[in-house]
Amino acid sequence: MAQKINRKDFIQKSTMAGMAVGLSTQIKAFSSTKKEKVRIGIIGAGFRSHEHMGNFLQRNDVEVTAIADPQQRSIDEALPLFKKYNRPEPAIYKNGDEDYKNLLKRDDVDAVVICSPWEWHSIQAIDAMKAGKIPGVEVCGAITLQECWDVVNTSEKTKIPVMMMENVCYRRDVMAVLNMTRKGMFGELLHGQGGYEHDLRGVLFNDGKTAYNSGVEFGKNAYSEAQWRTEHNLKRNGELYPTHGLGPVALMMDVNRGNRMTRLSSIASKAKGLQKYIVDHPKGGKDHPNAKLNFKCGDIVNTQIQCANGETILLTHDVSSPRPYNLGFRVQGTEGLWQDYGWGGKDQGFIYFEKEMKHNHRWDGTEKWLNENDHPLWKKYGGKAESAGHGGMDFFVDHAFIECIKRDAEFPIDVYDYASWYAITPLSEKSILEGGQVQNIPDFTRGNWQKRKQIFALNDDY
Repeated sequence: MAQKINRKDFIQKSTMAGMAVGLSTQIKAFSSTKKEKVRIGIIGAGFRSHEHMGNFLQRNDVEVTAIADPQQRSIDEALPLFKKYNRPEPAIYKNGDEDYKNLLKRDDVDAVVICSPWEWHSIQAIDAMKAGKIPGVEVCGAITLQECWDVVNTSEKTKIPVMMMENVCYRRDVMAVLNMTRKGMFGELLHGQGGYEHDLRGVLFNDGKTAYNSGVEFGKNAYSEAQWRTEHNLKRNGELYPTHGLGPVALMMDVNRGNRMTRLSSIASKAKGLQKYIVDHPKGGKDHPNAKLNFKCGDIVNTQIQCANGETILLTHDVSSPRPYNLGFRVQGTEGLWQDYGWGGKDQGFIYFEKEMKHNHRWDGTEKWLNENDHPLWKKYGGKAESAGHGGMDFFVDHAFIECIKRDAEFPIDVYDYASWYAITPLSEKSILEGGQVQNIPDFTRGNWQKRKQIFALNDDY
């Protein structure tokens, strides 16, 4: 937008159910008729895909018709879900890394959910669009800046939309805080923080067959991501997992819809935590081959981002040091701020509103505030979401994916979010390599961010 919008005026003039849908360059508006069923193919049948399959198989408006994975073990672990929900077994594509392309040729697949290793995401998303299938792509969706552009360009050329399956944007406390920002309770937003602060040493230390944690083997599915995730920490130094921390803050700041990220700078600490973990581990030791690896990714990576409307964002990547799980959210405005800790429960954070708390400079607990400002989506679907993965977040991201396809509506987290959020990774790598030098963030909307309207969670359906 050429001018900033006062958030209080915005909410007063808009209703949660009746907000007009902003059109992107490649998505149609609401269709007058709804698609009755969505037929889904799953590419990558490892552990992460099970959450999506479980959510889809419980719905009467979804059929999972085909799955593709080159590993028999992944196929074998996915099929019991179809028996559990009394659904017919899907067609199987397991003949090598490229067999997913045969899945894309099927005429009973409307869309695909891509849960393969990171390096395959943009390749398979592009192949899906060229085959006329709508891709929903798990994190992390792109490795290079060129891949980000390739996904955008293909989406615009084929007129096929892309949804990024970033579930933390749907976390209950995050959505309540989003609700509060839209009510103007924090005043004009100034700064946001988030990150991926998650001890993954047990996943990243593996022997090629098994991932290890605290002297014991992880569960049967643990090695699913350990097969490929360790390589990224071994060979790359940057903000490798940006969207969990960035997504919620970017949505609150209307990034790509009235605002945009313009530049960043990243720095990294030395890399010591993972090697120490391996040396100290009962399954490791100083003579273990993995203890001799030179891991490239710094234990703590900090990335600061500037926005066109003047806000700043700070991201932290921390997966190789001993710590409790925490995404480290902070939302700060001219009239108050919120900070979270822990796993994101209603009582796991602090909040401060200057006027309401009479300038007492003391934190208040969040439970009262989050309860009073619970987002309408959680009020409506919280009961259904309870059994879904990641504390219910997976329900909402899958629900939005299906409902938008049925209604021929724009995805709430779209291809421009996909490209700009994932661009943080290669740009942070370049910044660190250049000693923290500032990197310009491309405008993947080609100027359309100034007129695109915010649509995320502005109705009570999805």
